[in-house]
Amino acid sequence: MASNQRLSLIDIGRPGDPTVFDDSVRTAAAEIIARYPEGQSRSALLPMLHLVQSEQGYVSADGIAFCADLLELTKAQVAAVATFYTMYKRSPTGEYLVSVCTNTLCAMLGGDEIYQALSETLGVGMNQTAGTPGAPGSITLEHAECLAACDYAPIVTVNYEFFDNQTVDSALGLVSELRAGNRPMPTRGAPLCSFREISRQIAGFVDQRPAAVRATATGPQTEAGVRLAQERGQQAPGYPPGDDAGSSSADAEARAADNTGKPDYTSSNDAPLNTVKSDPAAASPTGGQSERIDKTGPADVVDKADKGK
Repeated sequence: MASNQRLSLIDIGRPGDPTVFDDSVRTAAAEIIARYPEGQSRSALLPMLHLVQSEQGYVSADGIAFCADLLELTKAQVAAVATFYTMYKRSPTGEYLVSVCTNTLCAMLGGDEIYQALSETLGVGMNQTAGTPGAPGSITLEHAECLAACDYAPIVTVNYEFFDNQTVDSALGLVSELRAGNRPMPTRGAPLCSFREISRQIAGFVDQRPAAVRATATGPQTEAGVRLAQERGQQAPGYPPGDDAGSSSADAEARAADNTGKPDYTSSNDAPLNTVKSDPAAASPTGGQSERIDKTGPADVVDKADKGK
C-alpha cells in the first residue's frame, strides 16, 4: 500500500527531534520571528518552514517539531501548513528542482511535451529525484501550475530561476548541463544556486553574491506595455483626494510618528482554541451546539433552534 505523504510528515514512531538544528539555525529562526509584532510569532511559520527546508532539503518531522517548538504551535498545525503549499517538499530534494509549467498557455506552446521528455530522460515522475537527493547534479522534477511568466511561455525554472521560451531540445540541454555539474545562466534573475540555498533566500536571507544583487527579473516582453504607454504619453490616473487632503503637514507628521506598525489588537487566529477541556459545552453530547446558538446567534436562528426543541 502506498504511504500517505501527508501523514508521513508526523511519524507516530518518530515524532521529530527539534534539537537536531544547531545554534546557527536557532539564531536565524530568532531573526525571522523578530520580523513580526510581539504576540504574532505564528506569522513566522512560512519563512520558518523554508529555513528548516534549507537545512535538510525538505520539511522533515524534525523541521515540523522545530517550528512547533519555537512558535508554540502544535505539530499538527505546522504539518497542515507544510502539506498545503507545494513549495514545501515532503521528501529529500535534489540539488536542483526543475519545474515545468503545464498550465494552459505553456501547455499549448509545448509545456506538456517538455515535461514528458524530461521525465523520460531522467527516468522519474512528479516530485521524484534522479540521483541521490542533495548530491551534485541530482534533479527533482515537477510540473507546476503556472510559473507567472506567461509572456515568456513555455517556461522552465531551476530552483525558481527562469529559463524562458523553452523547447524540448533546449530543456533537455539544460538538464544535461545540470547533471554534468554545470550551472547555465538563467534567462533572467540571479545565477543558479542549490535548492537548499534558494530555500534560505526565500526564508528572507538576502543572496549577497554580486551577480545576484545586480540581477534583473524583467525583459522586453514584460516591459512592452510600459514602453507603449511612454511612447503614447499615457499614464494611470492618480488617486482621488482623501478626506484628509486639507490637513497640515504637521498633522501628517504626527500620524506618521504614531504609526509604529504594531497593531493594537490580536488576530483571532492567535486566540486560544476552544477544546473539550476549555469549553465544557463542546463535550456535551446533547445541548452544546444549541446552547451556544441561544447565547450568540441572531434572533431568527435562536427562534428556529427553540422551535426545534
